[in-house]
Amino acid sequence: MSIEKIRIESEQELGQMITKEMDQIEKDLTTICSNIPINDKTTLDVLCHDGNGQLVIIQLNVSQDDVMLLRGIQSLDYVDKFKSFLKATYSKHKIDDKEKPRLILIAPSFSDAVRRAVESMQGIHVDLYEWEYLKLGDHKGLRLQPISTWKPMEKPKEAKEEKEEKPVEKKRESKPAKKKEPEPTPEKKEEPKPEPPKEEFEFPFPPEEPKEEKEPEKEEPPKRRLKLF
Repeated sequence: MSIEKIRIESEQELGQMITKEMDQIEKDLTTICSNIPINDKTTLDVLCHDGNGQLVIIQLNVSQDDVMLLRGIQSLDYVDKFKSFLKATYSKHKIDDKEKPRLILIAPSFSDAVRRAVESMQGIHVDLYEWEYLKLGDHKGLRLQPISTWKPMEKPKEAKEEKEEKPVEKKRESKPAKKKEPEPTPEKKEEPKPEPPKEEFEFPFPPEEPKEEKEPEKEEPPKRRLKLF
């Protein structure tokens, strides 16, 4: 069974198919409106926003055409000027009017000139997708293939490494160990000195009491007898 490529003639028909296959481009893309005239020659094909609320412009073409890049930039400039107005008009959608819109170009193929121009652009987020409408038996389906997707400029490695470096943990300054106060030594109780044993003298008999020396009695003079007659 062979795979057959089917040609799509109308940009409106292609736009209807793409709005049903948003997940092939990005997840969480939500369509806001489509076919918005910008000027006499330019129409904004599909306006949507991503999961972060950033506005996304999708420009379509059924054939390879370098002019579509110019039309996409015009649409991008228009939406950037009126993003606050669009936020107020489509209040049901969570639109972030602080972020600059980005652009997606979808075509069956792109020239080398368009690819080089997109790669050299600075400050503008542009993605390129190629589409194919395939038939396999009774089944038909749209296939979208990313060709060039925008990548933010990488910062110098040194700056990157500085950010990635984990914050240096502050070394905990060891606090000076508290000097242990000397524990009070228990006062030594002076033990009573043993008294020398008293020498016990055993007397064989009771000690003699000292005799008091009696003073010699004075001899009284002889009494004289009185003669009465």
